[in-house]
Amino acid sequence: MSARPSRLVCAGCGREAPPEEPLRFRCAAAEEGDGGDHVLQRVLGLAQGPRARGDDPNPFVRFREHAHAYHSGRLLGLSDEAYVARVRALDEAVRAVDGRGFVETPYFQSTELARALGLAPGGVFVKDETGNVAGSHKARHLMGVALYLDVLEARGAAKVGPLAIASCGNAALGAAVVAAAARRPLTVFVPEAADLGVLARLAELGARIETCARQPGAPPGDPCVTRLRQAVRQGAVPFTCQGSENGLAIEGGETLALEMIAEHAALSPRPIDRLLVQVGGGALASACLQAFAEAWPRVPLPRVHAVQTRSAHPLERAWRQVVTAILARLAARESGVPGSGAGDAAAAAFIAARAGAAEVEDELVSAARCRSEYMRPWESEPRSVATGILDDETYDWLAVVRGMVESGGWPLVVSEERLLAARELARNATGVPVDATGSAGLAGLLELKAEGALAPQENVALLFTGRARGVAADCLGSGGGE
Repeated sequence: MSARPSRLVCAGCGREAPPEEPLRFRCAAAEEGDGGDHVLQRVLGLAQGPRARGDDPNPFVRFREHAHAYHSGRLLGLSDEAYVARVRALDEAVRAVDGRGFVETPYFQSTELARALGLAPGGVFVKDETGNVAGSHKARHLMGVALYLDVLEARGAAKVGPLAIASCGNAALGAAVVAAAARRPLTVFVPEAADLGVLARLAELGARIETCARQPGAPPGDPCVTRLRQAVRQGAVPFTCQGSENGLAIEGGETLALEMIAEHAALSPRPIDRLLVQVGGGALASACLQAFAEAWPRVPLPRVHAVQTRSAHPLERAWRQVVTAILARLAARESGVPGSGAGDAAAAAFIAARAGAAEVEDELVSAARCRSEYMRPWESEPRSVATGILDDETYDWLAVVRGMVESGGWPLVVSEERLLAARELARNATGVPVDATGSAGLAGLLELKAEGALAPQENVALLFTGRARGVAADCLGSGGGE
């Protein structure tokens, strides 16, 4: 391994992306088809940990030491001042396109939600992304990638081709805004059921739209993602929120959780006990986990719960398979291992107390080597009011499963009724115009309450990630993540 301050390393096989291939966003082993789970992860090599630079309201300035773009630019001879100037220039272009740029978003305590959930006053914290660029957190993911592309071209390190994304909602809108600001052509691969309002806005932003139909008898999986991969093989840059297609998409989303960590410290002396994250493709949850791992000074990792809809919950299915295998391995060496009737909370707590043990790590390594045995495309076409978490696969699944295993959390699968109730409770209790995808974490919290799993004195954090855009048609697949 090199001593570079920032590297892209495959979390599955450990292979490092060669520095001489700056536009490689996917592990080469994934293209070789060895059956493993290959997602490039940005790994920092800073001796003292990444520092937040003051309290600048722009997260891409404040948290620039977390950015691969920043360290790549410095190695290419770009000064700190010059990098910040490029961030501000692109941010101003985003503001010109969307009417707003990137600034720290609100994080607040909701007494009304705490009361509704039977928690102590001030025990529920909400990170509100509904007023962010393009109306959700998605543009954060793409801004990080755009800055990296900008740095490469500015220093003559690469010639960047057209951009491409598979999404029918907030991810597509975020990508289109950032691409328009950067003056880069973008193709958006969408399903047949894509919302007409979203398509109209994409066209206004200059995106090229390609509709991808599900073909009868075709293998399970999202046809939009299949077309995205074909475009990438033809020279397009994966400008997407799926970490399996572009590992750099995770670190832009990390700014959300880094803000939340800093904001929480200013509001409460007690850390976050639980973090509920809505999961489609998994990039948001993966970004939050990476932020807690890299926060400086260090903060404890809360118990993480990934929330999915009953219509499609491939992550929950994979987590259950991993946990069952871990418990079987542990039962071979000790007594008192929870049985199948013990419940998810008991199993999660038992395994978390043994995180790092050989039996736990061996199973996670086995899962990384045999992805298709754990993470499989959902067999039927998903449909839900929470359109943004309908991905056929959880592309960043292994990082999220590991996070739940290590933190003692477990996935929550919620009904349509729960999703609708959460959306209405969120709007009435906080006044935030959140959509059903954006409030799905609250649906998970309602599920925990129904299970009797909440303690009154807990600090629970939620992410309201998407603004309601009026009545939208259901979207089949290509949620583009949460």
